Amino acid sequence: MFKALKEINIRPEPFQFYTADDLWTDEYTSRQMLEYHLNESIDISSRNKNFIERSVEWIVAHFGVDHKTEIIDFGCGPGLYTTRLAEHGAKVTGIDFSKSSIQYAKKAAEEKGLDITYVVENYLHFNTTDQFDLITMIMCDFCALSPAQRKVMFSKFLSCLKPGGSILLDVYSLNSFNQKEESASYELNQLYGFWSPDDYYGFVNTFKYEEEKVILDKYTIVEKSRKRIVYNWLQYYSKDSLIKEFEENGLKVETLFSDVAGKAFTPESTEIAIVATKD
Repeated sequence: MFKALKEINIRPEPFQFYTADDLWTDEYTSRQMLEYHLNESIDISSRNKNFIERSVEWIVAHFGVDHKTEIIDFGCGPGLYTTRLAEHGAKVTGIDFSKSSIQYAKKAAEEKGLDITYVVENYLHFNTTDQFDLITMIMCDFCALSPAQRKVMFSKFLSCLKPGGSILLDVYSLNSFNQKEESASYELNQLYGFWSPDDYYGFVNTFKYEEEKVILDKYTIVEKSRKRIVYNWLQYYSKDSLIKEFEENGLKVETLFSDVAGKAFTPESTEIAIVATKD
């Protein structure tokens, strides 16, 4: 028992383990994630309905989205943005490796008579020769990637972006990082049965990496017949560190906002939305 508890509380190196595939492709957990996505009143897997609608209206206005605009959304989930952007006439592609989310998105598109291309794949492995006017990665998905994985995405951004095209994504700021504290807890059926339909004990360790500006929520899920560990990493940025990373990877930063609905950037922002183009 002591050895097991010691293992549960071990602090890994930043981004040492990658378990996103397990989280998003597990049949039960992915259905749970879909329910969170579709809950219009909370900001957990997706932002609330009112914010999404404001965000899409701002995106359409800011980037001049019309029937000639080609958009690709990395991490599209159940199509909460892609559906609305297609309704504004854009030609839209969505990438996500949650089969449940893509099935929902395809059904929604079919019901609305929308021609949206959806791909079930980890976007780190996605390749295409197509190019787009606008690339989006929303809900701070970029923060969940390691430095090496972010370089992979930068390479994809550059190859997918048309001349004169734009990238829009958001990240968590250092203000948000500074509000986080380390903690450890356990609970029977933690998160109201999110992890399994059967009884389990959920151990949650939150680790804070001051030098790297990274937070890890480490979930150890102990069921009767198995044990799983899910690592939820998040990178946090200052304005300067975000701009530097984009510029070092061949992208020119156009402007910053406090969110993807176009709110003016302030030093107090807990998120940073960035618009960039090819350098």
